[in-house]
Amino acid sequence: MALKIERTDARTWSAEHLKELFSEGFPEFITADRLVKEYIGRVGEWFADLNLMLINEHDVPVASGWGVPIHWDGLPETLPTGYTQALVRAVEGREQGIEPDTLVICGAIVTPRLKGHGLAGETLKALRQTAKDLGWSQVIAPVRPTTKAQYPLTPIENFMGWRRLDGMAFDPWVRTHQRLGAEILSAAPASQTMTGTVAEWERWTGMAFPESGDYVIPGGLSLLGIDRSADEGVYREPNIWMQHS
Repeated sequence: MALKIERTDARTWSAEHLKELFSEGFPEFITADRLVKEYIGRVGEWFADLNLMLINEHDVPVASGWGVPIHWDGLPETLPTGYTQALVRAVEGREQGIEPDTLVICGAIVTPRLKGHGLAGETLKALRQTAKDLGWSQVIAPVRPTTKAQYPLTPIENFMGWRRLDGMAFDPWVRTHQRLGAEILSAAPASQTMTGTVAEWERWTGMAFPESGDYVIPGGLSLLGIDRSADEGVYREPNIWMQHS
């Protein structure tokens, strides 16, 4: 498949094409990270050159990916705590005039009918090339392991150590990064924190939460903690930090 790469803001995309591209998105509760809401507007405005669209020979968008720039000294212990803090560090670094040297890949999505055709890898490669063109020496990603939702009781530190018989990671999205030369750096057990009222969580999940406690929720990589006395549910999403060579 012949692909072109453009900035997402390079043109106005067909609503039909965008609907198809994003038709298999993330769980609804993924938008309940209050800190992300505080920073995402500036991310979109300041780092639009890191938001890419992959277009096929029919001029249809088939994949998309984006990231943010940060300064990082290369030590695992100084990584952002995860996705959310990467956004915060990128925005605050820009405000403070700190020169970035690292691209954080924040997301990649492929139109559902074309999954399994290597487009996710092509999106990651396009983002890596962008970092190289900008002179940044490091590319990292807080990877959201897709199969972790089947094992919400397993700590992310254990899950990221799971391997297939061939030695590759158990999780297919982690494997996609591995095939491009990426290595696992560390766990990000609270990459994002989503909060909402009990009613909001019941709407987002389609479940009822009659009493306080921990619950397995559809699409959740870990447990949702419900506190009915405070009318609040808190979900901390784990990711896996990976570094591309």
